[in-house]
Amino acid sequence: MPWPILTGLLLLSMPNHIAGLSEFQPAPSPRPASFSDSIANIASAQTRIWRFPAAMARGRHWKAVAAVTATTAALVALDPVTGPYFRRTSDFRRFNAIFSGSNTTLAIAALPASFYVAGLLGKNSYARTTALLAGEAIAGSEILTSVMKNAGHRLRPAAIPPQGDLANTWFRDKGYSMGGAGSFPSGHTIAAFSVATVFAQRYRHHRWVPYVAYGLAGVIGFSRVTLLSHFPSDVFMGAALGYSISRFVVLR
Repeated sequence: MPWPILTGLLLLSMPNHIAGLSEFQPAPSPRPASFSDSIANIASAQTRIWRFPAAMARGRHWKAVAAVTATTAALVALDPVTGPYFRRTSDFRRFNAIFSGSNTTLAIAALPASFYVAGLLGKNSYARTTALLAGEAIAGSEILTSVMKNAGHRLRPAAIPPQGDLANTWFRDKGYSMGGAGSFPSGHTIAAFSVATVFAQRYRHHRWVPYVAYGLAGVIGFSRVTLLSHFPSDVFMGAALGYSISRFVVLR
């Protein structure tokens, strides 16, 4: 049985344990916790996301943005150096089979879905709210990702011929799609870190939760590189955006 399905079934079978995770936590968020309210929250989050440049113009957050931008630029410059290794190695064949794109998509969706169902079974509003917040984070981050991918049109590593130019990847993918046709940033990574940040923050008093959440998100991000779906710079920006959207927009 694939590990994401096993994880989901395990969570569904443990509503009382999940209910116990809210012990020692702050009171549940006063924000509305229903599917209809989540739709309104997603729209509100988009407003805050796209107004972010205006906040920067007023001198806010520029240090963090400068650090992320500089790191991303450095990784983009190194992509032609790091890319060939993952194109020629077969060391990650088994790892890639486990952390395939479909498996990681299922795992990212299974965690909040399982928490929501377990919260219903265990009458745990904190778990249900956490799941809805994670869903809001995924939706908000993927909308931004779609726009950025269709704007940058960066080629994926797998789309570049064996002797192709890894330094010339921008504005070369000619496709368009709802999910974004380009490579930058990584959609799987932004979704994984969006979910990880919600759970890490909501259950942060359990010290192991942030380590597990961010650790699994990091593994998913790494798998996008070994699968030749993304460059390291795509993954880094996805992680930074996923964390930021969840931490400062969805959770506020």
